[in-house]
Amino acid sequence: MALVCKLETEVEFKSSAEKMYNLIKGRNHHIPNVSNGIHAVDVHEGDWETSGSVKLWKYTVEEKEETFKEKVEIDDENKRVTLVCLEGHCLDHYKSYKASFKVTPKGQSGVVAITLNYEKRQNDSPDANKYLQFLVNVIKDIDAYLIKDA
Repeated sequence: MALVCKLETEVEFKSSAEKMYNLIKGRNHHIPNVSNGIHAVDVHEGDWETSGSVKLWKYTVEEKEETFKEKVEIDDENKRVTLVCLEGHCLDHYKSYKASFKVTPKGQSGVVAITLNYEKRQNDSPDANKYLQFLVNVIKDIDAYLIKDA
């Protein structure tokens, strides 16, 4: 039985779509200064803005400190950034886990579509709702920062 799951949501933001995409794509080192839930992000291979680069994130979700080592896939044409989990706490429950962010301009602002694709290890493994809500909060924090910084 396939345990492949997908969660999706959209987050409207008021800041510039270009600035939002650029921060998600290649300025991750600023995110710990912007979002209380993320403590650190470090490059392990490559750099901040090249597809195939590997980064390690340290964050707190639902009052629990976790790590997420990811390989980034960047699609500039579609303004999509996908983080493929290589190691981390989410793999305790999932065989595979990917988080995608697609930025779509809407006038002077835009929308970030967040998609989580994951495969549960067991039928009773939890859905990834806590991770989806965490990412929604991070996007809102980024937007608040970009509005204030404008």
